[in-house]
Amino acid sequence: MYYLGILLFLFQTSTPEYVGEYHDIKNKTQELEYIAKYRENKSTDIQAYVISLEMKQAEYKALPWQKLATFNKGKHKLELLIIKEPKNANLRYVRLVMQEQLPKILNYNSDIKHDKQFLSELLKIKDSTDYLDTYILNYTTL
Repeated sequence: MYYLGILLFLFQTSTPEYVGEYHDIKNKTQELEYIAKYRENKSTDIQAYVISLEMKQAEYKALPWQKLATFNKGKHKLELLIIKEPKNANLRYVRLVMQEQLPKILNYNSDIKHDKQFLSELLKIKDSTDYLDTYILNYTTL
């Protein structure tokens, strides 16, 4: 029984493949491959990462209105998911990363305080999202 408990603990805290792949992305080609691989996946957790990369595609658009349209489309999708699942750690993590890294002119920073508070509390508890703890600490200002 002891070994079963250890195995369950290790299984619960291991980083999902889609999270590791996301953080290993280095260029536009890898971003597009990730989007293509996971776009049809219905998991809200996975969609958080796909949407963030779709938003990031705005930087590759030539015209300012194309950039803004691409960004806003993704932002809307992400916000709708967060409305449906406000306690989803991956959604809140991805939104915080985006809000902290985007230029202020895009005016996408109104939830930084709430997301930081949510994720700070998450860091204090032992749960199935512990694999995110290192990423939260490394990629946000927490």
